[in-house]
Amino acid sequence: MRDLEGILGDAVAAGDAPYLVAMVADRDTVLWSGAAGEAAPGRAAATDTVFRIYSMTKAVGSLAAMLLVERGQLGLDQPVDEVLPQFAELKVLEGFDGEEPVLRPPKTRATIRHLATHTSGLVYEYWNADLAAYLTHTGLPSVISGRGAGLAYPLAFDPGTRWGYGIGIDWLGRVVEAVDGRRIDRFCAEEVFAPLGMTDTGFEAGEADPDRLATGMSRGRDGNHAPFGMTPPSEPEFYGMGHALFSTAPDYLKFLQLFLNGGAYPGGRLIDPESYEVMTTNQIGDLRVTPMVSAMPRLSADVDLFPGVEKTHTFGFVRVEEGVPGMRSKGSLGWAGIFNTHYWIDPATGIAAVLMTQALPFADPRFMEVFHGFERAVYGRFGNTS
Repeated sequence: MRDLEGILGDAVAAGDAPYLVAMVADRDTVLWSGAAGEAAPGRAAATDTVFRIYSMTKAVGSLAAMLLVERGQLGLDQPVDEVLPQFAELKVLEGFDGEEPVLRPPKTRATIRHLATHTSGLVYEYWNADLAAYLTHTGLPSVISGRGAGLAYPLAFDPGTRWGYGIGIDWLGRVVEAVDGRRIDRFCAEEVFAPLGMTDTGFEAGEADPDRLATGMSRGRDGNHAPFGMTPPSEPEFYGMGHALFSTAPDYLKFLQLFLNGGAYPGGRLIDPESYEVMTTNQIGDLRVTPMVSAMPRLSADVDLFPGVEKTHTFGFVRVEEGVPGMRSKGSLGWAGIFNTHYWIDPATGIAAVLMTQALPFADPRFMEVFHGFERAVYGRFGNTS
């Protein structure tokens, strides 16, 4: 069994990642932390390095909505357009007649549960060539632009009929704002980050410390990494709960430990057991998480996490419905950010971990091999900590 420190150092030396920060925790403590490489020129990667966590933001957005569900202010199966009437304007993109998009009204109404589980029909252009063509044809900005117009993606399918990874949680953040009245950055700061002690997490890089921000990188055709500028916009028209957060490995571990502890944290309880159940169990019925085929290879490789393992989606996470030999247990939760920040939560064994860099493409096979080796080493070293 390779040691954890060696895995990080060897990966950076081999060019599998430009730098890495990793941490492992049980329900109460940090079990291990390590780093390798330079997160910026002349600055070593360290546990206080600040990362653009992109889609690791999604679980935070789901938790924000769940807080309102728990308070009776929002319903899991409440239609989205009851809260945000403009959602009813979205049509399903059936294809193209020549270069002209063919749109039709959806046959079903999207609900709050659909937004959180990626079954609303809203998908990303990175893994859907039709959506990419639609944005090009119409000039519609990408949702990560932070512009309000970037929410107006058409649906790729009727709500509730498929799983398709996309921008639903950006809409969910807008729902939270409409129901609660606070802007989402303030809501998260007061309701999530402050209770959990996540002092290095925020929607502006400066909230943490710009001098600790990691450099974005991309693997070129020569196989080497080079700087690549990609950062959520500062002071956007809206903060997208699908992508807009900056954080550190220790901060995000505090968030993950909340789900190792049934919704409790050292200072109290953030969500009750019923809410915790919704956030950690299958919420898509007979649907399943399916492979994501890249439409933009520079940004993402094809994504098929644990091929052959049945995966569902909770109100916040991808969940494995089978144990992965030598790795996470049945019922484990996880996801990642497009700059290759990855995490998992294993309630059965009481282990959570993060492995973080800032490098494209997402799910780069060389990086994923490192991630899987890291996960196997975590279980080899710590086993069952329950």
